[in-house]
Amino acid sequence: MRHVDFSPLYRSTVGFDRLFTMLDSLAQPDSGQTYPPYNIERTGEDAYRISMAVAGFAETDIAIEAHRNVLTVKGEKSEADGEDGVDLLYRGIASRAFERRFQLADHVEVTGAELKNGLLHIDLKRNIPEEMKPRKIAISAAKGVTSKQIETDLAK
Repeated sequence: MRHVDFSPLYRSTVGFDRLFTMLDSLAQPDSGQTYPPYNIERTGEDAYRISMAVAGFAETDIAIEAHRNVLTVKGEKSEADGEDGVDLLYRGIASRAFERRFQLADHVEVTGAELKNGLLHIDLKRNIPEEMKPRKIAISAAKGVTSKQIETDLAK
C-alpha cells in the first residue's frame, strides 16, 4: 500500500492541515525529475545555499519565485537564443525547459541569487523571530522561606 488516506484525520484535528499536506506530498513520487542537477549546502549556522547546474542559461532565462514555503526555479530558453547560420551537429548541452520546486522550512527566506560559471547559487537564511527563540528563565529563591536542615552531622 503506497497511498495513505489522511481524510479521517482532517476531521479530528484543527490546524494541522499543512502537516498532512506535506506528508501526502512526501508519498508522491518525484516522477524521476533529475534535470537540472543540484546541491544543497550548509554555509553557516542558519545559512544554506542551493547550487544548480544551469549551463547555457542566462539570467534572463531563469525565474526564481518564493511563495508560501515553496521555492520555485524555472528555466526556459527561447529558440531565438541560438546563433543564426550555425548547423548544430550534436547537442550535448541540455537547454530544455525545467521547473524545480523546493519545500522550505518555516522562517527560511531567500537572501539572494547569483549565476556564475554555469551554476545558479541561491542563498537562504533562517530567521527565527525573537519570540520563538528559546530563552533561559532564571530561578530565584522564594522570599520569607527559611531552609530546614534535613540531615544531621553524624560524624561527631
